[in-house]
Amino acid sequence: MEAVATSTPAAKPMSKGIALTDSAVSRLQRLLEERKTPEAGLRIAVKGGGCSGLAYHMEWTDKPRERDKIFERDGVRVFVDSKSYLYLMGTELVFEEGLLASGFKLQNPNVKAACGCGDSFTV
Repeated sequence: MEAVATSTPAAKPMSKGIALTDSAVSRLQRLLEERKTPEAGLRIAVKGGGCSGLAYHMEWTDKPRERDKIFERDGVRVFVDSKSYLYLMGTELVFEEGLLASGFKLQNPNVKAACGCGDSFTV
């Protein structure tokens, strides 16, 4: 799964967790049902790479790791390792569907700059 780096307006207060929007929860519920793995979750990580230095990485995982932070809403779970969490505090996971593209987006208030393609960012 690919995510695009976006930033939110500075006026929005930053929460400490990862917020899951209605659209993200709905899409994740459908994907988990299709996979027939309702106990699984989405792992979101930040890794070095891309034009701007950091990039998001998403994958399915059956269970959290020992030190993962777990964010849950309506039966959907998102797992984030503690190092990635430092970059993701206050981020909102959104699912957007359009005519040309559909996918998950991370609206991260910590992003200072993103590359032109939107796949990598700096904080």
